[in-house]
Amino acid sequence: MKTQLTTRRLALTGLVLAAFGFGMSAAHADQLDTIMAAKKIRVAIDLGVPPYGMKDDKMQSIGSDVETAQLLAKDLGLQLEIVPTTGTNRIPFLETGKCDVVISTLSVTPDRAKVIDFSVPYASILSVVGAPKSMEIKGPADLAGKKVVATRGTTNDQFLTKIAPPGTQIIRFDDDATSITALVSNQADIFATAPPLLKAINDKNPAKQMEVKFVMSTAMLAVGVHKGEPKLLEKVDAWVRANLKNGKLDAIYRKYQGTGLPPDVLKNGA
Repeated sequence: MKTQLTTRRLALTGLVLAAFGFGMSAAHADQLDTIMAAKKIRVAIDLGVPPYGMKDDKMQSIGSDVETAQLLAKDLGLQLEIVPTTGTNRIPFLETGKCDVVISTLSVTPDRAKVIDFSVPYASILSVVGAPKSMEIKGPADLAGKKVVATRGTTNDQFLTKIAPPGTQIIRFDDDATSITALVSNQADIFATAPPLLKAINDKNPAKQMEVKFVMSTAMLAVGVHKGEPKLLEKVDAWVRANLKNGKLDAIYRKYQGTGLPPDVLKNGA
């Protein structure tokens, strides 16, 4: 009799735990509901990557990614909480629940798509190698024996690592702000980055005269979403498509980049 009672209790306990686990999974799968109930969306943005994310002279957050996040929060009727991050921490912040989404020059790559989901691309970014105008650099082979700065964990770092010939000294820093400081202070002259950051260096040190030497890749930028959140991803996708169609995302891009979004991005709003 005791054996039967014990067996029944164990079975009942198992059912309760299974039901509890199912409830937890269901709650996790509805992150959009959680965000809407909180009336706030936490967006991870690297504020050291001008003109995508930066601080103005009043220490207010500005930039194309910042305005994109502000537009998203406004359209969803939510308060925006910017979660400052770095290139290295963008995906870990998303995976550990420190933010709800990432809008931070996050390029779509196959490796990243294994651990997070990406929205429809809302913008694009070039990955280039830049150096002073006086330097003769036409391609990867010309990097041999030279120091090249790259921000750790970025696609620029990944592309550079693949194409750099033997003898190239890659100097990695943990964020773009530190990388820019290294270039401005003449610790190195070559930078694997995006074109706007070359302008940021020239603004701080006009004598540097940085320019694009060659393009490594053109990448699509998308909103990063935690895997297993279909409702949130669908909502963000619909929002991106609507704001590509109405021109608001293009206007933000033009404001900070000086040119419109490329056709490969705009077609997503057609």
